[in-house]
Amino acid sequence: MNTSVYIAKRYLFSLKKMHAINIISGISMLGVLIGSAALIIILSVFNGFEEVILSLYSNFTPEIKIEPRLGKTFNPNTVYFNSLHRDPKVFSYTEVLQEKALIRYDNKPYIGTIRGVSDEFLKNPQLDSTIQSGSFTLKAEGKNYAVIGSNIQSSLSINIHDQFAPLEIYAPRRDSRPGTNPLDEFVVRSIYPSGVFAIEQQFDDNIVAPIGFVRDLLGQPVNVSSIEIDYKKGTNIDQVQLSIQNKIGTDFTVKNRREQDTELYKTLNYERWFIFMILTFVLIIAIFNIIGSLTMLVIDKRKDIAVLTSLGANKQLIQGIFFFEGMMISIIGCIAGIVLGLIFCILQQRFGLVKMGSRMTVMDAYPVALRLSDFGLVFLTVGAIAVIASGISARLSIKGLNDIKQDL
Repeated sequence: MNTSVYIAKRYLFSLKKMHAINIISGISMLGVLIGSAALIIILSVFNGFEEVILSLYSNFTPEIKIEPRLGKTFNPNTVYFNSLHRDPKVFSYTEVLQEKALIRYDNKPYIGTIRGVSDEFLKNPQLDSTIQSGSFTLKAEGKNYAVIGSNIQSSLSINIHDQFAPLEIYAPRRDSRPGTNPLDEFVVRSIYPSGVFAIEQQFDDNIVAPIGFVRDLLGQPVNVSSIEIDYKKGTNIDQVQLSIQNKIGTDFTVKNRREQDTELYKTLNYERWFIFMILTFVLIIAIFNIIGSLTMLVIDKRKDIAVLTSLGANKQLIQGIFFFEGMMISIIGCIAGIVLGLIFCILQQRFGLVKMGSRMTVMDAYPVALRLSDFGLVFLTVGAIAVIASGISARLSIKGLNDIKQDL
C-alpha cells in the first residue's frame, strides 16, 4: 500500500482517541454526503417530471410527423405514402387536417383549432387517460362527435351531456365572394361534444373530430395538413426518420417528438441544469470545508510531519498524506450520499413517501426516475471538486515545514 495512503487512512480512522479534528472531518464528510444525496434525489425527481410530462404529450404527439415545407396541405395519396402506411413496423398511421376556426356555443364565441383525424388515431391506448369527463368518442351510431380541450370547455361553459345544444364550427368559405351578409363567407357545421380532455395549453385549445367532418367543413376532400405515425415497440425512430426524410425529398419536413416541440425539451433541460448548478455550488461549499479540517490536522500533526521528514520523507509524501486524506473524506461521503439517495428514490417510487400536496394533480406523489448517467455525473462532480480542494490542502501542508523541524 502507498505510504501516503496508509498514513492518511490511519489519521482518518484512528480509533484510539477522538479529537476535535476527527469530529470536524466527520462534519465535512456529512456535508458531502447530504450534498451528494440531494443531487441524486433532485435529478431523479426532475427525470420523473420529465417522463410524466412527455408521456402526457405523447398522447397527442406522434413519434413521426410529416408536414409540407411550403403551404398548409398536401395530397397524401401517393405511391410512397401508401407504401409507408403498409409498413409492418407502423402501429398507427393518422391523416390529420386542421385549421383555426370560430367555435360558438350558447351564443358565446371562441377561437380554437379544429383537428380532424382518421380512424387510426384512436389506436392510442393512452387517450382515455387524458379525459376529464365523458369519453374519447368520435363516431357512434352513424353520427360524428367531437372531443374538446379543457380551455374551450371552461371558456364556453359547455355541457357535454346536453343533447340539445351542439357546437357550431365556423370556417372561412374557400370560394367566398364579398356580399352583404358576412355569414355567407363562412361554412357552418354543427357537432355534439362527447368528452373533454386536458393536457396542456398547446393542446387544450383544440377540438378533435373525425376527418370526414373537417373535410366537409374546410372544403378539402383530399388534402391533409400532416401525417402522424407511431411505430411498434423496438423500432429505431431515429433510423426511420432519416430513411423517410431521404426518400421523401425536400418538399416535406419529418420531425420526431423532440423536434415537434423543441421549447418544451429546452425548458426541461434548462431547469434541470439550473438546479444542478445550484446544488453543485452548495456541494462546493461543503467540500471546501475539508480545507479547514485538513489545515487543523496539519497543525495537530506538526510533530508527526517533522519526524517523517527527519526519517527521509520528501515533500511529495507529506503532500500525498493530506491530499489522500481529503479525497477519502470526499469519496466516502459521496458514495454514502449516492447510496442514501438511491435508497430514498427507490422508497419514493414504491411507497410515494413525499406527496404532491394537491388532490387535483394527476400525480399523488413526486415522480422519480433513476438514470445511471446521474450517478456517474454526481460522482465525477464530487471527484473533480475534491481533487481541487485536496490539492489546495496538500500545498498548505508543506508551508512552514522548516519551522516545524526547528520546533521539534
